[in-house]
Order: sequence, then C-alpha cells, then structure tokens
Amino acid sequence: MFSKVLLLLLIVGGLNWGVYGIWGLNAIGWLLGGSLGWLARTIFIVVGVASLALIPALFYQEPEARRAGPEPHAP
Repeated sequence: MFSKVLLLLLIVGGLNWGVYGIWGLNAIGWLLGGSLGWLARTIFIVVGVASLALIPALFYQEPEARRAGPEPHAP
C-alpha cells in the first residue's frame, strides 16, 4: 500500500512536469496558490521524498513466480 501511495505521488509529479513542459504552466503551483506558497512547496517536498523512497525499488529482485507469468493449464 505504501509503495502505491508513493507511485501516486510520482504520477502527480510527472503530470505536473508534463503540463509544465507542454504549456509552461506549473499546475501544482497554480492550483495551490503559487509555486512559492507553503502548500505547493509542501507538495513538491512530499513528491521529492516519494521519489527518493522508491529508488531502492529499482534494485529489488522480482520473485520468480511473478516473472514467469501465469501457469499453463493442465489438459
């Protein structure tokens, strides 16, 4: 559950970067009262911490059962 929340935060951050790249609009800053507002800065910090918390997941070994996919059905 924790990693799903972290992933959701990274999706929000990624979407914000996408909107900024396409239209030059900082959506989080715009929605929360400016990029330098305390609420927007808090969201930026939380998204940054979420990205740091997920770095170890890049190095996790995937269990063999999940990697192999579903088992074939016996006749």
